[in-house]
Order: sequence, then C-alpha cells, then structure tokens
Amino acid sequence: MASMSDHTPHRFRDLLHAQRVWDTELPSFDPESAPPVPVPLFHAWFAEAVAAGQPEPHAMSLATADTEGLPDVRTLLLHDADERGFHFATHATSAKGHQLAARPHAALGFYWPAQGRQVRVRGPVVRCTPAESHADLHARSTGALAAALTGTQSEAVGSVAELHRAADAAWERARAEPDTEAPAWTRYVVEPAEAEFFQGDARRRHIRLRYRRRESGPANDGWTRELLWP
Repeated sequence: MASMSDHTPHRFRDLLHAQRVWDTELPSFDPESAPPVPVPLFHAWFAEAVAAGQPEPHAMSLATADTEGLPDVRTLLLHDADERGFHFATHATSAKGHQLAARPHAALGFYWPAQGRQVRVRGPVVRCTPAESHADLHARSTGALAAALTGTQSEAVGSVAELHRAADAAWERARAEPDTEAPAWTRYVVEPAEAEFFQGDARRRHIRLRYRRRESGPANDGWTRELLWP
C-alpha cells in the first residue's frame, strides 16, 4: 500500500492527467426535438441514465450561499421532480437549512458520465408544509429515519465513539417508533427559473440547451429555449 509520502504533487499530476472521460459511445441529442418545458426532458434523461447503468443517478450537487454571499455546495439526493420543481429534504437547522432561510435560492447539478450528460437548475427555493415533510421522511427507509434522528446536523461532535452511540440509539428508536417525528426535517422545492441540459460529444461539439422561464405566459409557453456555445 502506498504511503502518504508517495503522493507527491508530481505523482498526483501524472495520475490526474492520465484520466480519461467518456470512454464509451455517447448518445446523440437533437435539441430541436426537446419538449417546450424542461421537466419532461429531465424525466427522459434520468430514465436513460438508469437504463445506461449510471450509479446513483439521483445524486445531485446543491449549491447555496451563506449570509455573506459566499458559496457552499454538497451532494444529496433528489426526492422528486414535478411541475412544482425539484424536491430534496434536509434539516432546517443544518447549515444549508440556515442558508436557505437567509437566501432562499439555490442551484442544482446532476452529472451522468455514463452518457456524458449534465443538467443544471437554478431558481428560488420554497419550504413544503410540515405534513409534506413528515410524509417525505416516513416514505423512506428506516436508515433514513435513523439518520434524521442522529445528533444535530452540521454541529460539531466530540468523537467517532459519540457519533456511533448516538447512531445506534437512533436506529433502535427508528425501529421501535417508525412514526416518530423529526421536527427539523424539511422538504424543499427548487422552482426552476433556468435549466440547462448538456450533452457531451467526443469531438467536443457539446450541445448545451438552456431553458429560461418567462415572466408570464401560458403553461406550455412559459419558457424560452436557446443553444449555447460549449
């Protein structure tokens, strides 16, 4: 096994530069065939990512800003995508929960390398009702409930042993009381004002299709579409 001293900057750069992307045949994408609104295209691309064997296609990056306007980002799971927008959940008392309370806007990023595709979404964020948040948590696994009951997310913990004790207790409670409340657990929806679909190309002729929501207009005519240079 290599030691930490073996990982010199030179070795790291050699390793980094040896990596390749999209060592597979990529699908084509005709932007002229795209639907007038973004969510149906997201549904189609998600299903194709699953069919292509993309691991964890529902994993996404969530970017927020703190009270000073500095960016923050983390990876979490998509819970739904519908006419309201893109749904996720977290503790309202977490770092991202506090950031969303102060600045209720966010950006999402999905990357599906199995097909050389990315999807980016930006827009305002709204909190769902307590009933929706409760239903969201209890529609998930026992492990998800246990995680929601373990400690106070984003706060400092004294040791790994303390973390393990709290997690074990939370698992026991989740099994014994599957309907128990996790008051801070909150479901959020990013209402897309902008959505961009990126299809990679081996010859770097990448297709970027951006949807932008109009200020007003009929439900099926509320978006403009435009191609962007790669």
